[in-house]
Amino acid sequence: MFRHVYVLSLLVFLAINAVSAVDYTVTNRASATAGGARFTRDIGVDYSKQTLASATDFIWRTFQQSNAADRKNVQTVNLFIDVMGGVAYATNNEIHVSNDYIGNYSGDVRREITGVLYHEMAHIWQWNGNGQTPGGLIEGIADFVRLKANYAPSHWVQAGQGDRWDQGYDVTAKFLDYCNGLRNGFVAELNKKMKNGYSAQYFVDLLGKTVDQLWKDYKAKYGK
Repeated sequence: MFRHVYVLSLLVFLAINAVSAVDYTVTNRASATAGGARFTRDIGVDYSKQTLASATDFIWRTFQQSNAADRKNVQTVNLFIDVMGGVAYATNNEIHVSNDYIGNYSGDVRREITGVLYHEMAHIWQWNGNGQTPGGLIEGIADFVRLKANYAPSHWVQAGQGDRWDQGYDVTAKFLDYCNGLRNGFVAELNKKMKNGYSAQYFVDLLGKTVDQLWKDYKAKYGK
């Protein structure tokens, strides 16, 4: 009897994971460039695939998306190292990373690109309020993921710095971290609310204060 129960449990586990499994591909389209060569030498395809998978698992936990029904239906994520400027962007379940950025980065390039991939993978999985969510909040949530994964670079702003709560990236990420400290799981709940739309009222619903008041409290806490 025990053996039958074990086998049945194993089959259920495998079935669940088969349904929720995501495939990852990595294509270096800049291999002839210095940045493309550095990617191959210092980062590599295998490590990149592992990072994409680890980032997905981390984001699902951060967003409290334990069930497939809670998440976007993404079957495959394709990473491209491209001949382009900038740093990286995500679109249509694809992540594009700049060969120039890899080639010119002066520090630990593997750690930096790992952080970049966590940020971009957050864009793959996060809800955007059907396009209604402010861009600064979208980027802030992606950097919040990077922050909580311990891949924030040293040049990011300190807590309390910034001009607006929706300034984006590290400024908004640090503000969201403050909000998450007021209510553990706040960012996950905010993301869930943004599945079908967006309203600043979500901050009031979850934290009992307007986002502008929360920003004032945040600035006051750090004397900024």
